[in-house]
This record gives sequence, C-alpha cells and structure tokens, in this order.
Amino acid sequence: MASLGTCATSDCGKEAKLQCPTCMKLGIQGSFFCSQECFKANWRTHKVIHSLAKGEGIDGGKKEDGGFNPWPSFTYTGKLRPYPMSDKRTVPSGIMRPDYADHPSGYPLSEQAVKGSSQIKVLDDEEIEGMKVACKLGREVLDVAASVCDVGVTTDEIDRAVHEACIEKECYPSPLNYYEFPKSCCTSVNEVICHGIPDMRPLQDGDLCNVDITVYHRGFHGDLNETFFVGNVEQKHKDLVRVTHECLMKAIDIVKPGEKYREIGNVIQKHAQAHGYSVVRSYCGHGIHRLFHTAPNVPHYAKNRAIGVMKAGHSFTIEPMISMGTWKDESWPDKWTAVTADGQWSAQFEQTLLVTDHGCEILTKRRNATGLPHFMDKL
Repeated sequence: MASLGTCATSDCGKEAKLQCPTCMKLGIQGSFFCSQECFKANWRTHKVIHSLAKGEGIDGGKKEDGGFNPWPSFTYTGKLRPYPMSDKRTVPSGIMRPDYADHPSGYPLSEQAVKGSSQIKVLDDEEIEGMKVACKLGREVLDVAASVCDVGVTTDEIDRAVHEACIEKECYPSPLNYYEFPKSCCTSVNEVICHGIPDMRPLQDGDLCNVDITVYHRGFHGDLNETFFVGNVEQKHKDLVRVTHECLMKAIDIVKPGEKYREIGNVIQKHAQAHGYSVVRSYCGHGIHRLFHTAPNVPHYAKNRAIGVMKAGHSFTIEPMISMGTWKDESWPDKWTAVTADGQWSAQFEQTLLVTDHGCEILTKRRNATGLPHFMDKL
C-alpha cells in the first residue's frame, strides 16, 4: 500500500493514516491526517476547504465567486480570487538555510550587499558542482509537484508536497520567508503571471497552474518552473503554453560565450509576437548561485538595455512570462500575486543555465528519456 505522506496538521510531521471523509465525497484530494485527534484539532481550519468546494463563504453563506474576499474594495482583473491559507510551514534546524530564512522581514543581507552592481560572478569548479547538485534536487522537487497537480487538489497541497520533498532532500525551500513570502513555492493559476501564493482553492478542470520551485542546498540555489495542464484544457490555452516553452528554448539556443544578455529578449519577443502573444516586462531572469537573485538581469522583451556579455562560468535563469493579451501587469494587495492587467491568461517556463566554453548546460533539465516538460506528456 502506498504511503499517504505526512499529517496535514501544521508541524505534526507524523505519518498519515486516514483521509477526511467529506473531502473524499467532494472529490478533494489530499487532506490526510495521522489520527482522529489531529483531525479534530485541525477541524476549524480544515472545514473551510469544504465550504469553498461547495461554493460557500467561510461563514457558510453562499458567495457568487465561491471564495472569500479579504480586500472588499479591490477590483480584480480576472476571475481568480484569493482563498484562505494554511499556517507557515517550518524547516528543521539541521538543514542549512539562507541568511533571510530567520530574518524578521526576510531581508537577504548578502544580496543587498551587492545590489546595484552589474558585475557577474564567474563560478569556479567547486561552485559549479554545488550548482549542479542544487539544480538536480530542484528538478526532483518540481517533478513531485507535477505528480500531485490535478483537478481538486489545492495549491496549498502542492506547497505541502513541495515542502516535504525539500526537507527529504535536505534542502531549504528558497521562497520561504524571502522578503516575507509565506510559502515554500509559487503557484500561479490562469491570469496570475508569477508569485502566486499557495492557498485552499482546489484546482479546477481546465486551469493552467505554474509551479515555481527554488531550493537552497549547501549554499547554492537551484531555480526552475513549469506550467501544467489541469484536466481538460482548452486548445487556445494549450497553444499559449506550447509557444511559451518554445520562447524559452529559442532563447536557450543562443546562450554561449560572447553573446549579449540583451539579445535574449529579442529572440523571445519575436517568437511570442509571431503567435499573437505579448511578453511581460516587469519581471526578468536573473543571476543565481550562492545568491537567490543577483546580476545579470535578463529581460525577456525586445530592445531592452540589459548589461553584460556571457562568459563561461556564468549561471543565470531565463523565465519568460507570455500573455494572451496585454503585457502589462497589476498586483494583488498581498504585494506578491502579479496578474495580467486585462485578466487574460499567462504562462511561464524557467530553467537555470550554466554558460560553458561552447554553449550552455541546462542545469535544471528534466531527467527523463526526452527531457521535455510535463505538459508535453498530455499532448
């Protein structure tokens, strides 16, 4: 019999042995507990999922959007709404953590020390090996997220699976407490461009869900993301995802020593515009190694002013965000969730790259027979 994982009660950590019967009736996946005692102790928080799945408010009253609204005066650009969140998860003290992990405001002191500098670090052999290990583990964690991303699963459940996978692999989930981000990964659904916060909303048939993973392992960060199909996805949204991935791969194809970082945006925008899509401008790729975010900045749009020329030993991400409508974005009042300004859907893919003597190595590539992203398994 397959393991049910660990108990959903915050900070319990025991092996799960039973599942919530109401969740089973409603088709909500996950919701596993170690005992009746833990289940009862968690009931007040857990039963919110039942109300939301039935299209009720957290007080049991019927709500038109099926969720709850913590910002009554805020005007949403699309149909997605925030849902309640679980408690912040914890990381065992024995796992090496970045400097912001225990900072009251999640302030990354090491990043701030070099903020504004355009100098790009060239990694030595030991640092390259550290990056390769971190990126391999990051890929393994994303593959775990892919295995649980399905209709009826909450993005909070994805976050729990990601968090537990990180701990199992002796990694710190890099997003956790980074500038006070409250979760261990980002889950960006439909019109959310990036930085969506996992919550109690069950994924719906036809959704797109991007899961963005970064792990910190023995001093190095590995960063990647993929957009997943949830159930039966409309063809127009499948096309968006396919073209977004093509944008990433075409950009990776030009990475080599001597290439200007600003050329990446020219390649991406040319391909996106040829299919009628736009390229988000507010967020870019970045250098990564011992620091989560550092030089170079890697814009994804054309005619940008990125500084720098690629050299062997540079490590950075390319992570284009491609939208069906406008390239402009807005943010929810949680100060993290970035959405399209017109409410149309967006997709994203990301890989961490190492520039080599003759091209580049995709450190976070999928390690199956084809190396292709998960959405292609469903085409």
